[in-house]
Amino acid sequence: METFLHPSFVFLLAAALAAVLPKGPRKIAMLVLPLAAFAMIEALALRTPDQPASPWTLQWLGFTLVPVYVDRLTVAFLHVFTLMAFIGAVYGLHVEDRWQHVAAALYVAGSLGVTLAGDYLTLFVFWELMAVASTFLVWLRRRPESTAAGYRYLLVHVAGGLILMAGIFLRYGATGSLAVGRILPEHADLAAYLILIGFALNAAVPPIHAWLPDAYPESTVMGGAFMCAFTTKTAVYALARVFPGYEVLMIGGAIMTLYGVGYAIIENSGRKILSYHIVSQVGYMVCGVGVGTAMAINGAVAHAYAHILYKALLFMGVGSVVEMVGHDRLSDLGGLYKRMPLAMLGTVIGGISISGFPFTSGFISKSMIVAGAGGAGHLVIMLMLLLASVGTFLSVGIKLPYFIWFGEDSGVPAKDPPWNMVAGMGLAAFFCFFLGLYPHYLYRLLPFTDTVYHPYTAYHFSETIQLLGFTGLGFYVLRKKLSPEAKTNLDVDWFYRKGAVHFLRFARGPVSSINDWVGEAYRTVGMAFALATAKFWSAFDVIAIDGAVDGLAYGVRHVGDKVRHTQTGKLQQYVAVAVLAFFGVLALVISY
Repeated sequence: METFLHPSFVFLLAAALAAVLPKGPRKIAMLVLPLAAFAMIEALALRTPDQPASPWTLQWLGFTLVPVYVDRLTVAFLHVFTLMAFIGAVYGLHVEDRWQHVAAALYVAGSLGVTLAGDYLTLFVFWELMAVASTFLVWLRRRPESTAAGYRYLLVHVAGGLILMAGIFLRYGATGSLAVGRILPEHADLAAYLILIGFALNAAVPPIHAWLPDAYPESTVMGGAFMCAFTTKTAVYALARVFPGYEVLMIGGAIMTLYGVGYAIIENSGRKILSYHIVSQVGYMVCGVGVGTAMAINGAVAHAYAHILYKALLFMGVGSVVEMVGHDRLSDLGGLYKRMPLAMLGTVIGGISISGFPFTSGFISKSMIVAGAGGAGHLVIMLMLLLASVGTFLSVGIKLPYFIWFGEDSGVPAKDPPWNMVAGMGLAAFFCFFLGLYPHYLYRLLPFTDTVYHPYTAYHFSETIQLLGFTGLGFYVLRKKLSPEAKTNLDVDWFYRKGAVHFLRFARGPVSSINDWVGEAYRTVGMAFALATAKFWSAFDVIAIDGAVDGLAYGVRHVGDKVRHTQTGKLQQYVAVAVLAFFGVLALVISY
């Protein structure tokens, strides 16, 4: 641990090199540096201390900063983040836009910095780096829709960051410490719940989730593969670090699982379906954190690991369609398996993995959370999670691949994407099966080593086959009713989209006018106050008094002219007159 190199530095270096290197060396750097970071974390995983370690401690402006805090929970997330960074680099290798590589590297650096942070100040800096860098992965698609979605995405995350900052300030004021550590539910106060809300926003917990299905479908093809992996899972890590055992997370997570699949079933856009499934699948993790037992926490971490890989595979598969066809509207697709067989294979593997098919990664991770909820006596929660599994297979395991790759042939001209995109999908698909067949590779990273889970039991196997079988039968019976339609589905983002329009109208009208009048009144008072001060030092000089009155009269006439020449209502004019009267009296009192 004494020679530990912060992996964020590797990706900060990658961002710097991506910004300046020509095409050939840039591609080499984009592959070598993430691979080196993954190798470093894999070596760390082999010697993870049983007790937490903090090799770096800094003193800055009276604060104790711990930029590196390492334990088993940290290493598990570092491991999958660096692995995904390498897979994403392979997938995006053909992208000529250097700024996408810069934004992606900074985004990964922010995620790793949050994961390693042992104090809230360090965590907050990297948290905001993630928000800003990922915004550019939306904007760099360079479409009007992407610009608008990225702007909304940034505003929501800035609001979440402010809430998080308020909680950090309040907690520091109450405890005198910035250390990131577990807060027991019985010790939770306003500061704790503000921090929890800040984390929950990044985890896309409804009703503060709509930024995700709004922005992710509008990201670049390369950006989508990165964004589906880091923001929400970094938030899951933060929740597991600070808020395990909170009942509100258990209930909220269970609701997320059903909320996400409900929208995914009725959506038409491929990447929007996958975005809503991030909400659903992260719901399993949030629920596991809320249950708080060793089994449930292990399940949340294992599912985060598996989800990053199969969700990235799905985003890469559908992203290949966007890259080669130009859109992902299911109603205008179909029959592409003939022209894009490799992309189809990757998407199908991702679909069966997220559905929890035996011998895939989803089979060994999701059921740990279900078992943890059942073992803790939360039977209703367990049933909600099982019901969400049915919706997952229905929407992503069957509907998505059926209407893109099979179904009625749309005749859309297409072909498989560049070799590096296929290679990225191949790597993610390999790990989907590797983890399913050799779960020990993942289980060795989990935070609680004394909790043993055996996924390949006769009960679990038969239960899974029955759920998947009856879901498949249901799709066959209802396939015509589940046919995608070109329509827009409203979510809670409707409120702030519409609210923003009315707020801007209000700000540009009454608020702007009143602000101008108040500004003029302040300037009037300033002139009067300056002249009154001169009068005081001149022993009540009559000339100074006359000057103060003249200054006030000038200001009143100036503001009056502004009111007369402004399109305002009676109420606004009355407010302006009242403001002028108040400041006028104040100025006369000061003068005399």
